Amino acid sequence: MTKTYFRATGLCYGADAEQLMARHIAGRLGGSPSIGFTAVECVARNSASVTREFLSYANAVKLAPLQFIEAPRGAFGAIALDGPKIMGIVNVTPDSFSDGGQQGTGETGMRLALDGAHILDVGGESTRPGSEAVPAEEELSRVIPIIRRLRAEGHVVSVDTRKAVVMQEAVKAGAQIINDVSALQYDPDSLRVVAELGCPVVLMHAQGDPRTMQLNPHYDDVALDVYDHLEARIEACVAAGIPRSRIAVDPGIGFGKTFRHNIELLNQIALFHGLGVAVLVGLSRKGFIGALTGEKVAGKRVHGSVGGAVHAALHGVHILRVHDVKATAEALAVVMASVDPRSVEF
Repeated sequence: MTKTYFRATGLCYGADAEQLMARHIAGRLGGSPSIGFTAVECVARNSASVTREFLSYANAVKLAPLQFIEAPRGAFGAIALDGPKIMGIVNVTPDSFSDGGQQGTGETGMRLALDGAHILDVGGESTRPGSEAVPAEEELSRVIPIIRRLRAEGHVVSVDTRKAVVMQEAVKAGAQIINDVSALQYDPDSLRVVAELGCPVVLMHAQGDPRTMQLNPHYDDVALDVYDHLEARIEACVAAGIPRSRIAVDPGIGFGKTFRHNIELLNQIALFHGLGVAVLVGLSRKGFIGALTGEKVAGKRVHGSVGGAVHAALHGVHILRVHDVKATAEALAVVMASVDPRSVEF
């Protein structure tokens, strides 16, 4: 059996994109108001081979179902997806890979919001390679007070957790988004709980458990395999009563991937618009950035992290999960104004 995938390419921006879309020779990338695509890579895979063919948008639209790529994404909870949005990381853990021992606080979250974060992602369990699970009671004691404080200040809060009970209590405390690195697979109750809670959810791909995921990750084709996994998780969510409009996907950079896998996923990131949901990317400070730049200290990988975030934004990624909010926000302000000067008000 052959399965076909469609990756938007030949990207264009701003007024150029609008003119090409008006002439029906470009499509709208991920529902973006300012990013278009003029060509499509059609990838056909079966058990024996993978073949790739490039078509102009005008030809591809006659043959390929591109509606998922082009569909407007609307809002993700309280966040309008009318441009790249920043999710600031608030790690309330003593052993995070990038800032272990420097636990996040309410002040951390409020500073990130002032720096330009649209969403504050509060997590109480490290899922770095080699990490051990944290009991739910301890995780709750870490995240609930901070979620309450940030919501009291009017900020949009997500909770980074794999546990259904933490999801429930976090939403009660004011969290509006659930961000699960296991794509609602770690806890057998999480799929039902998220459907009942009625809040948006981020489904992340990870190959294996955090304790073992980096031992020997293997894929036939990393981008296509991750796509298939996320597609199956979306279908499971929809079957459980979670509308597609409340789902975002994250290809899981660094979670059960080698250096080469991570680079390939970034190169192919526009493929995931074909899932018809919001796309989130979290590459901030990760090991492959250190391998590329030579920076061994995770907390100093700011410049490489910002470079990756800008690449993702220019490929229509809707949400960028980052540690260095101010640096990312400033870079995006310049880049997005450059590709669409009309978006800037003086």
